[in-house]
Amino acid sequence: MSKTDLAIVRAGLVTSVGLSAPASCAAFRSKISNPSETRFIDSGGQWIMAHQVELEQPWRGLTKLAKMAAMAIDEAMQAASATWPRARWRQLPLLLCVAEKDRPGRTEGLDDRLLPMIAAELGVTFAEDSVVGAHGRAGVGVALVAARGLVGEGRAEGVLIAATDSLLSWPTLGHYEREGRLLSEGNSNGFIPGEGAGALLVSAAGASGADRSGAAAGFVCNGVGFAQEPATIQSEEPLRAEGLRQAIVAALGEAGLAMHDIDYRVTDLSGEHYYFKEAALALSRTLRQRKEEFDLWHPAECTGEAGAAAGINVIALAQAAAAKGYAKGPRVMAHWANDGGQRCAAVFEQRTAAHAAGVRA
Repeated sequence: MSKTDLAIVRAGLVTSVGLSAPASCAAFRSKISNPSETRFIDSGGQWIMAHQVELEQPWRGLTKLAKMAAMAIDEAMQAASATWPRARWRQLPLLLCVAEKDRPGRTEGLDDRLLPMIAAELGVTFAEDSVVGAHGRAGVGVALVAARGLVGEGRAEGVLIAATDSLLSWPTLGHYEREGRLLSEGNSNGFIPGEGAGALLVSAAGASGADRSGAAAGFVCNGVGFAQEPATIQSEEPLRAEGLRQAIVAALGEAGLAMHDIDYRVTDLSGEHYYFKEAALALSRTLRQRKEEFDLWHPAECTGEAGAAAGINVIALAQAAAAKGYAKGPRVMAHWANDGGQRCAAVFEQRTAAHAAGVRA
């Protein structure tokens, strides 16, 4: 069976800088950031800063995760209501991305309670192929491949990919503070914790739900790659970015492109030197032709480290940049990395009607 390219039809976001995708992406473009004090103090006696999502009530834990996810899903689906009225949502599988199982301070109930809570919040039932994936920041890549299989096999006309996460509980903050990984006055090599949610409605490129002309136009994912990095952030092994390099090469191979064909990059980098070094090493090992510029965008500079939600922030920003004309070109490389070593890369391309006509010819 030939590979099915996925069209990113609509996006929804709930972040600390916006409660919708347009608001959040405008903040990303303007590099707006608004960290605030949490209720917790670090070992130096300073208030821990975080990027907090302000909702109408001070919900926490599983309830807040469900509320944020439902808001993001509702935004994405309302924007596609002509094709997907609420009565049809039961035909959509929901692929829900959450924190890794070994993430310190992970909220209880993510695997068995969260998805039903989101469905109840929305007042709908999703298709039986709905599933929860605990893959952290790399989860959106896993979900893209799963969605590709569902639409490619004809089991679904469209798929909802959603992610929701928060690093703002004390068990999580306490762990990263003890490990010296939180950004503070005394530590420049760290991240500001955050939270948020996102949703993507995807379908086969050229499907009626994506493009009424039937052409493979739109913002399309045409390559995904995975690998495992042996020199993780906790490891003492020398970092060569082998895992990220392999993931990038695999994604480029699926897309039939080389790294110099890519116009810019959007990633989940959130401040730690290790991950910036990894991105630089991976680029040096995959780029074989000189480019005058090769931008690296990282929306986490606005949202903080949002865990699993970071994956959709990256894609939504790239889609918005393509739609509004401020992207550096039609092709973008996205990549994500988990602390445990899982690496994922994906290639996206803004296709025009002229491109689609050429494909059909």
